[in-house]
Amino acid sequence: TTPSRAQLRLRSIAWALAAGASALLLGLPLGLEAALRAGGCGFFYGLLAFHLQRVDPDDSHLQAGLVGAVCGIHSLALPALSPWPLSTPVAPALAQVAPTVMMELVRAWLPLIGAALVLHGSQALSRVLAARPQAVRRP
Repeated sequence: TTPSRAQLRLRSIAWALAAGASALLLGLPLGLEAALRAGGCGFFYGLLAFHLQRVDPDDSHLQAGLVGAVCGIHSLALPALSPWPLSTPVAPALAQVAPTVMMELVRAWLPLIGAALVLHGSQALSRVLAARPQAVRRP
């Protein structure tokens, strides 16, 4: 049977809440502000992932691209991580700033990537459990 619009809406909200809560919980060790940002981005990731799953459930590259896009949007909201040393030439300045920036970006992305893994892992687990043959019990 085809799910009704109300059922699809409820599933969409459930995906969004699951991804948002997962990202928020995974982001808590990084601080409350980081957790709230990750939770908000996770919420929108869940909404987008649900609709992407409905359109083309077998396109894993598109799903991975969605995770990357949400991580990129999340990165745009971050404050300046390390000031650029103006008096230093470009190559040494880049060598000085790059490690800090990369580590901060990885820390910012981990909750969102974790939320995506939790969301898609739970979906795969539910498919496996639904496909399991059930034993017929005799009275």
